[in-house]
Amino acid sequence: QVQLVESAGGLVQAGGSLRLSCAASGRTFSINNMAWFRQAPGKERELVAAIRWSGGNTYYADSVKGRFTISRDNAENTIYLQMNSLKPEDTAVYYCAASPQGGLSSREVVYDYWGQGTQVTVSS
Repeated sequence: QVQLVESAGGLVQAGGSLRLSCAASGRTFSINNMAWFRQAPGKERELVAAIRWSGGNTYYADSVKGRFTISRDNAENTIYLQMNSLKPEDTAVYYCAASPQGGLSSREVVYDYWGQGTQVTVSS
C-alpha cells in the first residue's frame, strides 16, 4: 500500500500563487507515476498534471499549461504543484494520486492510490 498526504490548500486572490505538496509513504518503490487531479463543484474530476517518477516526464492539462508546474523530489518521495496566475476557475478540491503503471495517463482508473484532497479557492 501507498499512503499519500497532501499539504493544506488555501484561499488566494486571482493572479496569486500557491504551492501544494504530496508526500508518499509505504510501498513507494511501486510508484511509476504521480499526478494531481482536481474536482470543482458540480464537475467531474479532471487531471491537472502528471509526472513520471523516473525521468521526470510531465503532462499538463491545456487549462493549466504555462501557469502550473509539477515537480518531484525522489529523495523525499514528494511531488509538488506550483500554481501561478491563479484564476477563479481553478477553484476545486485538489487530489494527489499515484500509479504503478508505466506510462503517463489522464485516466483515473490507472491511479491506485489517492490522497484525501485539499481545497483551493481562488477569489476574484
